[in-house]
Amino acid sequence: MTNLAENLTHTAEQHGDRPAIKLDDLALTYTQLQDGARRVAALLKSKGVAPGDRVGLVMPNVPPFPVLFYGAVAMGAVVVPMNPLLKGREVKYYLEDSGASIVFAWKDMAAEAEKGASEVGIECIEVGLDFAEMLGQHQPDDEVVDREDDETVVLLYTSGTTGQPKGAELTHHNLHTNAVTSAETLVELTETDVVMGCLPLFHVFGLTCGLNASVFKGSCLTLIPRFDAEKALQIVARDHVTVFEGVPTMYAGLLHAEGADKADMSSLRTCISGGSAMPVEVMKNFEEKFDCIVLEGYGLSETSPAASFNQPGQQRKPGSIGNEVRNVQMKLIDDDGQDVAQGEVGEIVVKGENVMKGYWGRAEATAEAIKDGWFRTGDLAKVDEDGYFFIVDRKKDLIIRGGYNVYPREVEEALYEHESVAEVAVIGIPHDSLGEEVGAAVALKSGTNISEKDLQAFAKERLAAYKYPRSVWIVDELPKGPTGKILRREVRSPQKDSK
Repeated sequence: MTNLAENLTHTAEQHGDRPAIKLDDLALTYTQLQDGARRVAALLKSKGVAPGDRVGLVMPNVPPFPVLFYGAVAMGAVVVPMNPLLKGREVKYYLEDSGASIVFAWKDMAAEAEKGASEVGIECIEVGLDFAEMLGQHQPDDEVVDREDDETVVLLYTSGTTGQPKGAELTHHNLHTNAVTSAETLVELTETDVVMGCLPLFHVFGLTCGLNASVFKGSCLTLIPRFDAEKALQIVARDHVTVFEGVPTMYAGLLHAEGADKADMSSLRTCISGGSAMPVEVMKNFEEKFDCIVLEGYGLSETSPAASFNQPGQQRKPGSIGNEVRNVQMKLIDDDGQDVAQGEVGEIVVKGENVMKGYWGRAEATAEAIKDGWFRTGDLAKVDEDGYFFIVDRKKDLIIRGGYNVYPREVEEALYEHESVAEVAVIGIPHDSLGEEVGAAVALKSGTNISEKDLQAFAKERLAAYKYPRSVWIVDELPKGPTGKILRREVRSPQKDSK
């Protein structure tokens, strides 16, 4: 195995006539997906893109995404997936930091991507459902470029709560082995399965467990460009979906969607959940209503993502993230790096074939994150006598809003651009349906005056829709520690929770 795209080549040879990708009435067989990807490879080469060059994708869950992804991978490029809700300044950062040569953007959401590409000085190609016509101008390039197992294939941008987002370098081996693990041991996919593709493909969960696992086994991935619970219920019934993959807020959304009581979910055999801890009550209610099992797991962008799981055929413990998946080790350590005793709280560290190569261009950050092969997750957990892990809290201040990661520092930096702002602390506020909402406590500079509404509007202009704070409140001062560091954990929202 030297190139992740070989999975598509093998599946197209074995199951060429089977459906690979669906979006409502549009369907691509594996032969068509392969043909499109080969034409993308030719297109990229005509633009001067070479193996190892970075190619940006700013796209929702639409059929051109997998075509572009596998085409870029096949010709040896490194894919940089981005959320299509990003603003121009954010796209610019990703393109600049990765050194991207070219970027593709979904035409209905391309304006901000074009702004970012223009500022960096690279070409932005708009893509629509007529993409096949554009590709028809290029003859298929059948070459799948040899790559070493440890060569980077995807840069997935992530960060803790300090500094700018960092590109996690995931290798061909990382993504291949994690896709195989997901397909064979977590979901037990076959070519007859239909997988619900509502997880964003620009996120590692959707990319690995949805797209790459489906391609490896020849399953069909049926897409939703942006999650809508009522639409998802309709698609499960229409396409006879057998495997549903989502984050907890999606499961909650399905439970409370109009028509849920009458929805035909009889085709579902397995559901998997990740991204954040699933409330036990949501899991219980979902399983009772739709008569199917939900398996919860744990992972991060840096671990490709699957690290632990409540696995089929093993004991399942609701509220747990299960035990380690195949070829992965997990343990808990204290602040001194020593193993903690069973039942004690410690930081999760992960070692195995799934752990990233490092952070793109950041040797120091990589050295801090990976010590002796163990990746430090920043998440706190306990482990029981059976080796099952239970998340206790997040060491990092990451906010997960409706399944999207929001990094407080990034929101704070946007607000700091306002001339009246002296200090900012961004926190997550509990929210019934989204899990968390973004809130910002702001201390103003002396002698200035601005409304909370205007500050919110200022942030909205600079951040993706899922990032800007829905709640902003002005305070006299922010809580600080002995060194003057702002203590986010001491910040209190005027509202304890949100609906």
